[in-house]
Amino acid sequence: MRDLLDDAAITTALDDLPGWQREGNSLVRTAELPSFPAAITVVDRVAEVAEARDHHPDIDIRWRTLTFTLSTHSEGGITELDVALAGAISELVAAAQK
Repeated sequence: MRDLLDDAAITTALDDLPGWQREGNSLVRTAELPSFPAAITVVDRVAEVAEARDHHPDIDIRWRTLTFTLSTHSEGGITELDVALAGAISELVAAAQK
């Protein structure tokens, strides 16, 4: 069981997560990749990280645009698991955009 983050903790976490925003009880980021294959490669890498952490994002794929939504559903909101996975996703996206 993970503790929900309060509003102040979420705001502080977002300061270190460029491109991410809060939407209700979720963290959300949309990223545009250079190509469809690059986007799918990011999805594959995110899947590996998510599986290793046993914490899985919702991913919307629209050609080369990916939208990631993170929430700890069992807790009903945002936890440190979501913040940590958001950071890992940001690193994978940044590497693919180079």
